[in-house]
Amino acid sequence: MTTAVFTVSGMTCGHCEKSVSEEVGALPGVLQVSADAKLGQVTVESEQPLDEDAVRAAVDEAGYELTGRHA
Repeated sequence: MTTAVFTVSGMTCGHCEKSVSEEVGALPGVLQVSADAKLGQVTVESEQPLDEDAVRAAVDEAGYELTGRHA
């Protein structure tokens, strides 16, 4: 299992967190997603490292912007 933390801009509320979590959670291999609007972060646990472009596309589909990845 691997954990990655991404920075997402535009999230302001619980609805935002839910939208991002649902889209990212639908990616293959994702086990758990935790979005935090206050921190502007999404933490993703997955079976294997995720392709950042796939995560970016999922966040975009939710209506937000992935702006980076924490080391």
